[in-house]
Parts: sequence; C-alpha cells; structure tokens
Amino acid sequence: MTFKKGTWIRIKRVVMQSEERTAQIPEDTRRVPLEMWVKGFAEQDGHLGDTICVRTLTGRVERGEVVEIEPVYGHDFGQFIPEILTIGITLRKILDGGEHCDES
Repeated sequence: MTFKKGTWIRIKRVVMQSEERTAQIPEDTRRVPLEMWVKGFAEQDGHLGDTICVRTLTGRVERGEVVEIEPVYGHDFGQFIPEILTIGITLRKILDGGEHCDES
C-alpha cells in the first residue's frame, strides 16, 4: 500500500531494547522492547513498512516504520455495565433529596 507526502500515517520505533530496560520495572514489562507510536503527516512518498519521517500536529519530526496509513481513532469505554447507567440517577437523588420534575 502506498501513500503520498502529506498523508496522515502512524509510525512505530523501538526506543529501547528489552535488555536495555531498567530492573525497577515489572518483569513482564522488562521482557519486551519499549516502543513509540506516533501519528503525523508523511514527509515523503512511501509504502507501508518503509522507514520515514513524519511531522506531528505539534510540529515535532519523528522517524519510524510506517505501520498504518490514515489511522482511525478506535477506542471505546468497554462493554455496557448496567450498574453504571444508574449512578447519575442515584447520585442526583442523594444530593437533591429526591426526584424533581421541572414544570414549564
């Protein structure tokens, strides 16, 4: 997959190999390299897997392997939890001293 200069991409770079990591961190963390993932605008044309520079929204320039072209924001707040749905309602009852209905 190819892209042009100026395309929004995500790069990855290994900042520290596992053997370079400090002994003060948990063992399972220490066993893997420390990676940096950055999104930015490609500074040149390229292909998925190329090592190139990107310019971030703050103007910082970083170099790494292209791992995604036009990445999306794919986060959420997890599975539905019924108890959380009623927290606000219960809290309002506690703070207000009961239910209220605004009559217009």
